Amino acid sequence: MTDPALDAETLRERAVASLVVARDRTTLLTSCVEEPDLTAQHSPLMSPLVWDLAHIGNQEEQWLLRAVAGHEAIRPEIDSLYDAFEHPRAERPGLPLLSPEEARRYAADVRGRALDVLERTAFDGTRLTEAGFAFGMIAQHEQQHDETMLITHQLRKGPAALTAPDPEPVTPYTGPAEILVPGGPFTMGTSAEPWALDNERPAHRREVAPFWIDATPVTNGAYLAFVEDGGYEEPRWWTPEGWAHVRRARLTAPLYWRREGGQWLRRRFGVTEPVPPDEPVLHVCWYEADAYARWAGRRLPTETEWEKAARHDPATGRSRRYPWGDADPTPEHANLGQRHLRPAPAGSYPAGASPLGVRQLIGDVWEWTASDFLPYPGFQAFPYREYSEVFFGPEYKVLRGGSFAVDAVACRGTFRNWDYPIRRQIFSGFRTARSVEGV
Repeated sequence: MTDPALDAETLRERAVASLVVARDRTTLLTSCVEEPDLTAQHSPLMSPLVWDLAHIGNQEEQWLLRAVAGHEAIRPEIDSLYDAFEHPRAERPGLPLLSPEEARRYAADVRGRALDVLERTAFDGTRLTEAGFAFGMIAQHEQQHDETMLITHQLRKGPAALTAPDPEPVTPYTGPAEILVPGGPFTMGTSAEPWALDNERPAHRREVAPFWIDATPVTNGAYLAFVEDGGYEEPRWWTPEGWAHVRRARLTAPLYWRREGGQWLRRRFGVTEPVPPDEPVLHVCWYEADAYARWAGRRLPTETEWEKAARHDPATGRSRRYPWGDADPTPEHANLGQRHLRPAPAGSYPAGASPLGVRQLIGDVWEWTASDFLPYPGFQAFPYREYSEVFFGPEYKVLRGGSFAVDAVACRGTFRNWDYPIRRQIFSGFRTARSVEGV
């Protein structure tokens, strides 16, 4: 969404397009494997793919058909089956779930009715329908589950089921390794983005001391130096909780890496390949990112620092929607939308750089920050507490920027993701920062 004041017809077209793109991706992710792979649980951390498919339809029914249009429930008996808070992921395979064919029919039925509702809805009058918010929320929800299903595909054993072209080859990045972000105030969050979710709101002023931040995400090659220097064997680089987790989980390298015949290999969507040294490191947990930063004599940026590096324009003093400006992302700006099934080499997408020259802040890998997931001053839960509020606290760390698995509708300079610091099945990487001496 580029303009909060867009007319209703333009908003309607954008809502339709966002919903269609999401459903096309859902269809791809649930049609490229046979039924046993749809109903199996490939990891206790993830739902069966068929659960995600029906959950997508059920959320769309609850918000667009019931909450917006006031329709009666189509299948009220399945609501509890697809309530993410009622049934943890590990329990979902044992539920009487819809079969793949039933889930497809249900989701398609809901979508047909939802598009009819969208055609008739006036984008004013209530907070839920203003600027088409409910429709944007549902498009984002589906894309978030598409990313979750892509994670499940990565966890799945067996031959490759998905294909995509690799990112275009690029000239190796030769710019500065780090960028100085000047101190001073900036506007964090948003009060104007029509489809921004509650944890991104409201816009507020933050004062930030000057700091240095990596120009690109940390690469596999750089992280490998930490691994081969015995980083996983040296407790001084880890927090006490992190070191306990390393010992308990027996971590020795990023998830999906293994050493074979003197070479480091990784498994990526059913394909085993040498670890590419110039790609951003992927599938590391917060503890690993934090330990690497300590080993490198640096630290993780705070969430506030990350957003200032991504959005603040020193020339104008304003905060942009994206590092490159206010325009929606294009393939020249960022690696988004499952267009590729891997990050692009570090330093790619110069057109997507921030005003100060920081690259790949959007797309490629989610970036761990040092910050706990907390509400902004003036936060108000909307439209339900379970989206953000119940997760606030020190148990979760914030990730920013999105990954190659994130669609543009669910990714912007203010977008906030969060997860437990032990999680690494997600498409997570990081960049490091350091404070300016004497400040």
